[in-house]
Amino acid sequence: METQERIIIFIDGSNHYHIIKDMFDGKSKSMNFDFEKFIKDLVGKRKLIRVYYYTAPLDRKKDEETYMKQQRFFERLKKIPNFNLILCRMQKVKINGKEVYQVKEDDIHLAVDMVKLGFNNAYDTAILVSSDGDFIPAVKSVKEIGKNIENIGFETKFSYHLKQECDKFRKLTKKEVSKFFKK
Repeated sequence: METQERIIIFIDGSNHYHIIKDMFDGKSKSMNFDFEKFIKDLVGKRKLIRVYYYTAPLDRKKDEETYMKQQRFFERLKKIPNFNLILCRMQKVKINGKEVYQVKEDDIHLAVDMVKLGFNNAYDTAILVSSDGDFIPAVKSVKEIGKNIENIGFETKFSYHLKQECDKFRKLTKKEVSKFFKK
């Protein structure tokens, strides 16, 4: 009897958002990204178990309008079947005298979940949507127990070293990404 390959997708939300935003010249198209269409494209004929999307809520006091847009975006994500939104924390830091916000704990949550779910045999293949080479130790750990790892990068940004460690790599072009926007 043939079994269907089980897939879990891990999306580094902040990384994805900023790459898409930069890819389309800062336009706020990234909030109109059709994750359902994207997920179907990544999974193909395989069996989707779950999607994990890691990000952090913005500071409501800093910009109420942008915060509310993000909250509507989160509500759309929560309606996607088998989709888990993992909210981490936003931290205000000073860089060169300027206050900026950074997402904290998202990478560690993603890495721990990918390893834990691999060890618990929840998937056959993990699809990692990130251009962050910091995930290499987690990728190596999951591969050691016989799981496959696919990395989705982008033509404008991807990690060469992460690409080398993964079993499969796909670099999405701007044209390919364009088809994942709601019309």
